[in-house]
Amino acid sequence: MPSLVKPIETRRLYQQVADEIRALIARQAFPPGTRLPPERDLAQQLGVSRPSLREALIALEIDGSVEIRMGSGVYVCAPAERLAANTAALGESPSELMQARAAIEGAVVVLACARITPEGLLRLRETLQRMKAEMEQGRSPVEHDRQFHLTLATLSGNSVLLRLVGELFDERHSPISSQLRERFDSAQTWQAAVDEHEAILQAMEAADPLAAQTAMRQHLKASTERWITS
Repeated sequence: MPSLVKPIETRRLYQQVADEIRALIARQAFPPGTRLPPERDLAQQLGVSRPSLREALIALEIDGSVEIRMGSGVYVCAPAERLAANTAALGESPSELMQARAAIEGAVVVLACARITPEGLLRLRETLQRMKAEMEQGRSPVEHDRQFHLTLATLSGNSVLLRLVGELFDERHSPISSQLRERFDSAQTWQAAVDEHEAILQAMEAADPLAAQTAMRQHLKASTERWITS
């Protein structure tokens, strides 16, 4: 017998904030063509953090409700018939995603450090060298970045953690995360990431789990600041 109870949809915070902004637009608080208030003011008005507001604005830009003009502001451009729709799920909240990665990968690197072998260190070093080589060729090293984190998870010896690390990393390809990265990825941000990977590896080579964990968490915190809160 089929269940009569419908599953409850969990709406992410950025969807809720986007819906609030959409409602304001619908009430003509912000008519089409006008500029929204600055991020700081709008976040205060809605009672949310600036990272959550930024995610909501990205979601609205994806569905065509607003246009984000770098250095100028956010402008309303949605046709009236689209304003009543709820914001679709576009992936996990990028800020929550990075919090989850810091929690999980901070533990992963400690386990990997306890089980590390010369062969494992060599695999990490070779992956990091490939990241650097891609950078030198002017290409994105994202696949080798992924491999670095997955290699660490493999070295932890825990297949569940390996799966989680892979799933969380691949969330970067969701619509909302991709849109953010398109705006803020650059050769400079990737160089910083490569340097942070180097710090993680050096701590692993020194067999210092606390330093490795600190380096991993600093890397993911810095990534969050570059990507979400900049």
